Amino acid sequence: MHALGTFAYIMNTSKNKKRKIDLLVISDVHLGTYGCQSKALLNYLDSIKPKAVVLNGDIIDMWQFSKRYWPKSHMKVIQKIIKWVSQGVKVHYITGNHDELLRKFAGFKMGSLHIENKLILELDGKKTWIFHGDVFDVTMKHSKWLTKLGSHGYDMLIIINALCNWVSEKMGKGKISLSKNIKNSVKQAVKFINDFEVITAEIAIANGYDYVLCGHIHQPEMKTITTQKGSVQYLNSGDWIENLTALEYADGAWSLYKYNEADFDIEPEETEDADDLVMMSNDKIFDKMLNDFMSASTVLKKVS
Repeated sequence: MHALGTFAYIMNTSKNKKRKIDLLVISDVHLGTYGCQSKALLNYLDSIKPKAVVLNGDIIDMWQFSKRYWPKSHMKVIQKIIKWVSQGVKVHYITGNHDELLRKFAGFKMGSLHIENKLILELDGKKTWIFHGDVFDVTMKHSKWLTKLGSHGYDMLIIINALCNWVSEKMGKGKISLSKNIKNSVKQAVKFINDFEVITAEIAIANGYDYVLCGHIHQPEMKTITTQKGSVQYLNSGDWIENLTALEYADGAWSLYKYNEADFDIEPEETEDADDLVMMSNDKIFDKMLNDFMSASTVLKKVS
């Protein structure tokens, strides 16, 4: 019986050597929004060599796609995933609420890419239940328009936060997270997170799962939740907007990865003028992604 592993965040210890992991789980990347930390994510993805990958929802933010904001670094994340698929790395794309348009394609397979609404895996003899988590969000189920409105407000808060951090760094102070401070100080938000975790754990225990993995609430976590009916290991992969976290499974144990810029050789920032995908129309963006998928498909056919 393998233990869950250390609950501490792990950092990348080498700037050159790729770390080998058995399973990578990331969620809530929100490609297509201003808050997405795509360059940090690319640094991380380039530093690892996973055997399998779970994209646990809200990877592409289709709710916000009308903004036509699509930098090159966002496209490079897609291309990185496609490259893994073409190399035979099994990639499970689990749909979330922000990319729910893909739910009608559940069951679709192209090579090693699978689109699913939920996933059940057996890891070293332990049953693992993976899903995005929006199914337990009462606001999502009954007031979707309110959730979408909040999503736009959250994106605006991220932009304001970026400006505040720019001023703060110029003054020699550290970065702050407005939304995290708000979530941690509002009792209702804290209660929602606690309720989400407990409800998820109770259902997992009732179904005999050893691990339950979620995203959705942007709250990275690894902990044991015990009820009168048993215990389960609850894990949440966090997000790539503020927390910059991922779940890694290697050598029979889970770890929570936390991105640290100091671990990487950061390339100079691209100028906005050079980023010719920033203000492309939706049609052109989708055409570009489609061409990339077709190229990957051609590679897969040749290999098979």
